[in-house]
Amino acid sequence: MSQSAGREPNLELRDFLRSRRARTSPREVGLLPDTSRRRVPGLRREEVAQLAGISVDYYIRLERGRNPNVSAQVLEAVARVLRLDAAERAHLFDLARPRPGSTRRRTMEPQRVRPGLLRLLDSLTDTPAMIMGHRLDVLAANSLAKALYTDFDALPHRDRNLARFIFLDPAARELLAEWSTAARGAVAVLHLYAGRHRHDPRLTELVGELSVHDEDFRRWWADHDVLQYTHGTKHYHHPLVGELALDYESLPLPDDPDQALYLYTAEPCSPSADALRLLSSWSAPDLTAGNAASESTT
Repeated sequence: MSQSAGREPNLELRDFLRSRRARTSPREVGLLPDTSRRRVPGLRREEVAQLAGISVDYYIRLERGRNPNVSAQVLEAVARVLRLDAAERAHLFDLARPRPGSTRRRTMEPQRVRPGLLRLLDSLTDTPAMIMGHRLDVLAANSLAKALYTDFDALPHRDRNLARFIFLDPAARELLAEWSTAARGAVAVLHLYAGRHRHDPRLTELVGELSVHDEDFRRWWADHDVLQYTHGTKHYHHPLVGELALDYESLPLPDDPDQALYLYTAEPCSPSADALRLLSSWSAPDLTAGNAASESTT
């Protein structure tokens, strides 16, 4: 990388810090609201600097994305002032102190799912399960997960992606009972991924495609929210079995931190459990087909 390229501002860091500063009110951080008209929403730059214990000039350079040697102590102080949650704090560190190699444009190696994991997925006949990788690519899904969402195996490799399904497949808006919540979550997960893989060309392609085709995506991407899928509850209106409330768990795989196993379960003896059993019985003939989606293109 040339010296001129090295001096290019970190625009993602700039936009993220501005968005977090704008949403943090003076009252939240213990500052008495002044009586003058504030020209910016949230905190002023000098207020962030004062509360973080750094000079105003230093914080301005940081927010402009022009401070490549920022210390962990400064980032911790800024995260505290801006009241960042765990995912936002991790995102701040990823943007300000990128991992070696994450700032270089490169072709990413295809992700592959180990045969043992594919067998594990197919053995879970009563539990929807899938493995997701880079940029929410669906690397593998068992028959019940495909019956719940869509048959990802039947799609071209580039289309086996949860964000593309949510925003571009009309069936997703009917299936996901809380579509806007699920869609905003997917955008926030992609933003978190972008902090770790800033120059993933397939991410750039995905974000561009979704921005062109969906106004909601464009607006939410500009919010710079971030989210780490860990666990939660999703609500569905399935065309075959009706209403479902399923709890999900996201389990990162130890040999590839960019792959995670997602499991969906229903509360025992609930209507959702009955509906899931019915869906399982209808999808049972496909359980011997195995998994074709064993890798993504990148």
